[in-house]
Amino acid sequence: MTPLVGDGSSTVNSVDRTHTNGTIDSATRHDGENTNGHNVTVSKPRFLIIGAGSRGNAYAAAIVRSGLGIVAAVVEPIAFQREQLGQKYIWHDTERTADQEYGDWRGFITAEHERRSIQSELHLASQPGPAEVDGVFVCVRDELHCEVVTALAPLGLHVMCEKPLATTLSDCLSIQQTLTSYPQRIFAIGHVLRYSPHNMLLRHLLLEQTAIGDVLSVEHTEPVGWWHFSHSYVRGQWRKESISAPSLLTKSCHDIDFLLWMLCSPATASGEQKSPAHLPSSVSSAGSLKQFRRSMKPKKAGNATNCLSCPIKESCMYSAPRIYHDRHLAKGNARWPVHIVNPEVESILVSQGLEKAKEVLFATLAEDYDAATTPVQDIESRPWFGRCVWESDNDVCDDQVVTFEWDDRPETGRGAKTAIFHMIAQTLSQCERRGRVYGTSGEISYDSKSITIHDFTTNQTTRHNPEVPKNSHHGGGDDGLTECFVKAVAAVKGGKMAVLEAQQSFLGCDLDDVIRSHAAVFAAEEARREKKVVDWSEWWRRNVERPLAEKH
Repeated sequence: MTPLVGDGSSTVNSVDRTHTNGTIDSATRHDGENTNGHNVTVSKPRFLIIGAGSRGNAYAAAIVRSGLGIVAAVVEPIAFQREQLGQKYIWHDTERTADQEYGDWRGFITAEHERRSIQSELHLASQPGPAEVDGVFVCVRDELHCEVVTALAPLGLHVMCEKPLATTLSDCLSIQQTLTSYPQRIFAIGHVLRYSPHNMLLRHLLLEQTAIGDVLSVEHTEPVGWWHFSHSYVRGQWRKESISAPSLLTKSCHDIDFLLWMLCSPATASGEQKSPAHLPSSVSSAGSLKQFRRSMKPKKAGNATNCLSCPIKESCMYSAPRIYHDRHLAKGNARWPVHIVNPEVESILVSQGLEKAKEVLFATLAEDYDAATTPVQDIESRPWFGRCVWESDNDVCDDQVVTFEWDDRPETGRGAKTAIFHMIAQTLSQCERRGRVYGTSGEISYDSKSITIHDFTTNQTTRHNPEVPKNSHHGGGDDGLTECFVKAVAAVKGGKMAVLEAQQSFLGCDLDDVIRSHAAVFAAEEARREKKVVDWSEWWRRNVERPLAEKH
C-alpha cells in the first residue's frame, strides 16, 4: 500500500498514514507488539500543549483520537481554559499532578530544567526521574511564536508550531537560525492542508500519476465565509495588521503553501537527498479592504457602535446577537465561535442552562469602547465581538488575489505555469476550498469533498470522493498533521529512524519548505502594497539570503 504522507504519496479513500515502506514499525505501534509478533516496550510519546484555545484543543483531541501519543501537560494562563483542556485530555481518568499544568510557558521551561537536573542526579543513583515530554504543540498568539519556539529550542524537544510560523519575515528567519543551531529535532508547522486525504490524493493525481499531463495553470479559491471573516478578521484578534499581520498570512498562508506544495515542491522527497524545487519566477498581488469600513455602514444604523444598542440589530446580517446567539447558542452550540467570545459559556450552558448562558454571552457582547477616549492600547489588546463591523479598527484585506508565475526549468523537469489564488470574505461557503487545474492533456476541478478529472485524450470523466475523517477539521488535515508528527516523534524516540529520515518520511517537508512558503506570502504583500511585480530570485536574495548571511 502506498502511504499517505505529507509529500503527497496517497492511496484513494485511505486515511492510513505510515512511513514510506508502508509498514508500521514498533515505535509507532501503541499496542506493545511489533510487526514480527515480538513484544516491545516503547512508550508512547508524550506532548505538551502550549495554549488551550481552539487550536490547542484541536491538536489535543487529535492526539487522543490517534491513540499514538499522550497529552501529558498543558500551558495556559487562563485558569478556566487550562482546566477545560486538562479535564478532557489529561487528568480526566488519572490523579492530577503539578507537572501536568502551567500558567506560563516560562514556568514550564524553568520546571523542565529543574526536572532534568533532578533526573541526572537520580540517574547516577539508578532511580527513575520525573515524567518528561517528548514534544510540544505551540498554539499561542501568532506574534508570540518566535519568542516561544526559540526559547524552547535549547530543550531539544520536537516542535509543532501552529501557523503562521511568525508574523514577520525577520522572526521566521530567527526561528530558522535558532533551530538549526541546535541538534535537529522534528519540526512541523500547522499547514494542515498538506495532510487531508483530499489534498494528498489531489497531489498524487497531479504529480505522481500526471493525470492531466503537465500542469499549466491553477485557480485556487479560499472562501472565508461572510460571518466567519467578521468574527475573526473584523472583530477578532486578526483584524489589524499592526497588532497581528496581513490576512494573507494569518488566514491564507497554508493556501499559499498548498500551491507551492503542488507546483514548486518536488513530487517526492525522502532520505537526505531532495530533488531541486521548481521556484517561481515572479509574484504579484492585488487586494484591499472593500466592505468592512465606515463608509459602507447602513444609514439606518445611525451612530451605534455596538450591536446590542443598534436600531437594526434584528435585521442586520452582521448583528452579533444573530450570529452568536441565533445561529449558534440558541441551537445548543456553545463551541466555536461562541467559546471564542467567552470560553465559559459552554460549561454554563451545561450546568445552568440556556438562559444563563445567553445572559453571560450578551454581557460579553455588550462590552464596547469609545474611540475618542479609550486608550488605543486598550482597544487593541483584545477582541470586541459585539462591535459594529463598520465601526471597528480593522484594516486587513477582505478580498485579495495573488499570482505566481513559473518559467521553464529543464533541470527540474517541470515547465512554465501560472497559479492564481483568491481569498474572498463575502462567501456562503466557509473555508471550503475550490479550484481548477489545467494541464496539457486534461482538466481537474476540486472542492473540499470531491475531485473530478476530465481526460482530453479519452474524453472520460472520473470522480474521486476521498474519505474525510469524522470530528477532524480542515477535511481531516488536523488529524493528518497530528498523526504524522506524532509518528515521526515516535520513530525517533524508538530509535527506528534518524530525525531527517523521519521528518521527510512522515511530514514530507522541512524548515526550508516552511520558510519558503512564508516568504512567498511576504513577497506577495510587498507586491500588493507597492503595486508591482516581484522578481522572486532577486527578492529572495535581498530578503532571505542577505539577512541570513549578515546574521552569520
